[in-house]
Amino acid sequence: MARELRAFKWRWLSMGLVLAAAAIAGPVGAEDPPPFPKTLEEAVQAEKEDSLPLTAFYEQSFGLGASKPGALLASEAASDYALPAGVSATRILYHSLQGGRDAVTSGVVLTPEGTPPDGGWPVIAWAHGTSGVARQCAPSAMKDVYYGGEGLTEMLAAGFAVIATDYHGLGTKGHHPYMNKADQANDVIYSVPAARQAVPTLGSRWVVDGHSQGGLAAWGVAEAQFGKADPNYLGAVAVAGATHLGWFLDHPEATKGAGFYLAWHAYAVAQSYPQFKVGDMLSSAGMAKYEKATHDGCWLYGFLSYEGVEATQMVKPEWRDNKWVRKFYLENSAGDRPISGPILVIAGEGDNSVPVDAIRDTVKKACGAKPVLEFKSYPGLDHDPVMIESTGFQLDWIKDRFAGKTAPSNCGS
Repeated sequence: MARELRAFKWRWLSMGLVLAAAAIAGPVGAEDPPPFPKTLEEAVQAEKEDSLPLTAFYEQSFGLGASKPGALLASEAASDYALPAGVSATRILYHSLQGGRDAVTSGVVLTPEGTPPDGGWPVIAWAHGTSGVARQCAPSAMKDVYYGGEGLTEMLAAGFAVIATDYHGLGTKGHHPYMNKADQANDVIYSVPAARQAVPTLGSRWVVDGHSQGGLAAWGVAEAQFGKADPNYLGAVAVAGATHLGWFLDHPEATKGAGFYLAWHAYAVAQSYPQFKVGDMLSSAGMAKYEKATHDGCWLYGFLSYEGVEATQMVKPEWRDNKWVRKFYLENSAGDRPISGPILVIAGEGDNSVPVDAIRDTVKKACGAKPVLEFKSYPGLDHDPVMIESTGFQLDWIKDRFAGKTAPSNCGS
């Protein structure tokens, strides 16, 4: 079952490359994506074929004392992506904050074909799902921007510019603070003014849309806007958001075929708390491939490294009692802090990575503060299919925010 679910993800990611390449090269016949990799060697080759080099652009160093968060540090036009015809791409490096400290983050700005409307292109700040934690796992260093087949193409076709942060430590130097809600929210927020400096055709108004890891980041943006909201911020979309870490402490068995994420969770705790030892959380099965899964490959490599190892097998029996684990998981959950602006929360009722009950728990907590929150679930859909199948609904919701319509809320139900 796990392989079948991940093969679905692979089909869509691969088809993103196939369709984008077709848009560049002209009409082609129906083409099947390559078969799902069966070995680590095949995973390495597949990720290599999608990768772009981390060029000297990513190696630049900056004295950040003279700039402020949101400042553009460098930009370059890019033509090496598999994107629909007419789409323009500009890579950026910008000043962000990580743990309250200055940091350099990379990303890419995508603009649609054609002439921007009056006021500039409406902006979707895209918060991507898990790609991995190694530096080479930056979506801006992948031909399909990694999740290009899961909504980005449709966003561009609908007339939106997309600002796609990599998150710090993916692409740029430094460790990636995986699943750190505040840090990833900062990377999204500060990407917006930096992108406007690099691409003057961008408009001032924006929304954030995120999936999985990015769903947590999108919720973090809504929290960060509370009390100091950017007047141009119009709302957030969180799809299959990993907002559930506190819930997961008590329900690790609820995830099926997603145990490999625990290696990256342990890595994330270690980035936040140097006192934490990975071996205090991960079992021998979890430790067996930890170093390689966090350094040698990206999502596909991580999945195949731990295929068949469930979440409960990845960790020691007493893992949830570790104070650093509990602190990290609870601090990076969502729903217990006020938010600004409307939020659309989407879940798949067949999600094996972020169970729908976890997202319902987050929504229930959040609704206690009476936010403008709409929750929608899709029967039978797993983690990536729900992002794909709901893209049209997301775009309709986003268009309504730009049109100034009142956002719906169903917290009362």
